[in-house]
Amino acid sequence: EGRARSAMAAAACGGEAVAAARALCAFSPRDRRFFAISSSDGRLRVWETANSRLQHEYVPSAHLSAACTCLAWAPPGGRPPPSKDGPQRKKRKSEVAEVDKQLDILAIGTAVGSILLYSTVKGELQSKLDGGHDSRVNCVRWHQDNGCLYSCSDDRHIVEWNTQTCKVKCKWKGDNNSVTSLCISPDGKMLLSAGRTIKLWDLQTKEVYRHFTGHATSVSSLMFTTVKPMNENKPFDGITGLYFLSGAIHDRLLSVWQIRSDRKEKSAVMSFTVTDEPTFVDLTVSEVKEEPVKLAVVCRDGQLHLFEHILNGYCKKPLTSNCTIQIATPGSDGDSTPKPVPILAAGFCADKQSLLLVYGNTLQPIIEKVSLNTAEPHICLIRDIQKVLSLKTDVALTKKKAQDISSSCQCAYLHLLGQDACCELGHQSSSAWHPRTQYSCQNSILGQGEKEEQEETRRDRGKH
Repeated sequence: EGRARSAMAAAACGGEAVAAARALCAFSPRDRRFFAISSSDGRLRVWETANSRLQHEYVPSAHLSAACTCLAWAPPGGRPPPSKDGPQRKKRKSEVAEVDKQLDILAIGTAVGSILLYSTVKGELQSKLDGGHDSRVNCVRWHQDNGCLYSCSDDRHIVEWNTQTCKVKCKWKGDNNSVTSLCISPDGKMLLSAGRTIKLWDLQTKEVYRHFTGHATSVSSLMFTTVKPMNENKPFDGITGLYFLSGAIHDRLLSVWQIRSDRKEKSAVMSFTVTDEPTFVDLTVSEVKEEPVKLAVVCRDGQLHLFEHILNGYCKKPLTSNCTIQIATPGSDGDSTPKPVPILAAGFCADKQSLLLVYGNTLQPIIEKVSLNTAEPHICLIRDIQKVLSLKTDVALTKKKAQDISSSCQCAYLHLLGQDACCELGHQSSSAWHPRTQYSCQNSILGQGEKEEQEETRRDRGKH
């Protein structure tokens, strides 16, 4: 009865419940060079994953009424949205190539129905999409080829946007209730949408191709797990035979579905079980029959579950994780009991053998690259996050202080800062970390600045 009541409440809340269940963060595509996260203070921050350094910070002008509800990175190589500065001079080919190479646009859905396009290259708002939704935007997804953007909302509609003109290209009713999640097929011709029922749409005709039922609450995540059918003997039409994954709020099962040609199979073919409601999901797509799908699921309880499975039809029993990862502090001086540190997100690197972990808090997360070792069923990483954050703060203060020193001292400072940065990176990539080395670097830098201030004071007194 309690579960039924919570399911009814979640259905009534629609997108709000989904937004609460889903982590408002995303890695930049392919290289995972950047990590964007919207925090509780209404700000959008973009961090460099290599060194956990803040790259950009965006504060919407009316962030209390236009809170971020979802976000998505544009695929690399896509066409940039028009600049808000209007027409500009024609760029040279070399300039165009450089812009295309660096282009990183974030689409940000808001609680008032508008969508913001933010340029992480320029560090500013590029354009705004209005007139498509009159209620909160629950999900935004970029088309991988044509630069179009798709969005869904509590207003029950799906909108196809032309990001060049910032106009609605097409709008249609997606469900009788809130539409909470979207996903575009690998060939770009189909679109998955979900509220509590999952629908597969033909993007050309905007007609429903398949229905899938099984979730009792609103779907919070949708993603394809294969790009080719497992049965390679039959001709491939671009969609039949593919598998996709879905997760829902208040649900500790992630369901896997297969798109079949006979239209009879509408329920999930298998599922993965986790310890709590999933908040962030990432996977490696299976490209050949023998290649397993690797799945990383971050749950509300702060744990990360790793799965590795070859998709091959129906499986009755839910699969448990191959490995569970937790992070904890070493404990304070008076209390040696480790304290849990929540994992916020996890993303597979390009080699599929390592993982980027984001942990701590949303205002100043720590990002660390770790190697995958699913042979161990449970891994607990001990990390002194307070010490790491204080060292990062000290480095930032040291940089500010160093701006006033003479040019000769600047050279010495930069040399020491290089050692300091190496110490910090070494801590992130290895457990064999020596804090004395890092402190000695910082004390040397601070000592240098203090000496300069003392010299300046002496000179000033001599003048007077």
